[in-house]
Amino acid sequence: METQILQQVALFEKCRQFTKAREVQAAGLYPYFKPISESEDTVVVIEGHKRIMLGSNNYLGLTHHPKVLEAAGRALSRYGSGCTGSRFLNGTLDLHEQLETALAQVLGKEACLVFSTGYSANLGLISGLVGRGEVVYLDKLDHASIVDGAKMSYGETERFSHGDLASLERKIERNGGASRGAMIVVDGVYSMEGDIADIPSLVRVARRHGAALAVDDAHSLGVLGPNGDGTAAHFAMIDEVDIIGGTFSKSLASIGGFVAGSDSIIHYLRHHSRPLIFTAALPPANTAGVLAALEVLQREPERREHLWANTRRLHEGFRRLGFDIGPTETPIVPVLIGPLEKTFLFWRKMFDAGVFTNPVAPPAVPPSQCRLRTSVMATHTFDQIDFALEAFGKVGRELGVI
Repeated sequence: METQILQQVALFEKCRQFTKAREVQAAGLYPYFKPISESEDTVVVIEGHKRIMLGSNNYLGLTHHPKVLEAAGRALSRYGSGCTGSRFLNGTLDLHEQLETALAQVLGKEACLVFSTGYSANLGLISGLVGRGEVVYLDKLDHASIVDGAKMSYGETERFSHGDLASLERKIERNGGASRGAMIVVDGVYSMEGDIADIPSLVRVARRHGAALAVDDAHSLGVLGPNGDGTAAHFAMIDEVDIIGGTFSKSLASIGGFVAGSDSIIHYLRHHSRPLIFTAALPPANTAGVLAALEVLQREPERREHLWANTRRLHEGFRRLGFDIGPTETPIVPVLIGPLEKTFLFWRKMFDAGVFTNPVAPPAVPPSQCRLRTSVMATHTFDQIDFALEAFGKVGRELGVI
């Protein structure tokens, strides 16, 4: 019956013809949607076997921190399992306001607004601020949520080549410069490359042309900055960056997102951001967990020290083996493999060797630049990193990558 429906409805024709993923599954090389049955922070159990997790964004290793778990448990008992309404109506908790105040303080901004996911935070920021006759400028390697936020807005979108600020300036000038409302949006740390946005140069371009500058600190909060306070703080330019956004699903070990800026910007978004107004609020346990994680971030700076020691060890190990890890400067370490088939085979051999990584394939990267995206945590041991590097070296030589 289902097959008959698929054949009769033109809309479903593309579903019937999509066979590539099933072919990869049949070959035993399908790397996605692998269910984790147990997690011990740096080690996960998948298909009944323990594997070193070298693909998580849990940079500070806080998902199992006792203070985070305790706070989440207390909130669950006090507030229940969910808010069952939007922030705009019945879904705002005192916990949300406490978190917004705490984040604004950490980020050096007047105010903050908490969203249910990092994805919806970018949707809400861009679609809420960029209107008809205005322009949003995006780096071509910006996260999909930034791209989708631009699509959802009523303004125009211009994309410039990664890090090419001369190209950005030309596009701004061609679009009327300061005579039109404009916002530049970049990732603080790029999630597939691991490089850091050139905030000082972006600030100069933005100021020269009267544009707003927004930085998505999804992969920067807890990682960069003297106190883990993000990319703007890393460059000592907190006051020069107009808006800082981000997510709680990386260093802060939960889910949710935020936008921080001036009081007037945040007040406007509270009343014009559809992803905030028309979705249920962040659940109590998650909100309390983020508050606790933020406190740990500030009270345990040694975690960042461990993270960067592990980062240096992983960088040096890959380069010593002869792998191409690109321009990464952070705990995100892409290992360039090349063709898609070889990348999936490399992933499978690493998986079988007890190391979990993330294969990155088109359209996220060009067909010839497929890679395994690795990322290190503060809680990885040197022994775990060395074990993973040894496995990488063995497979890399076997497949002719090094």
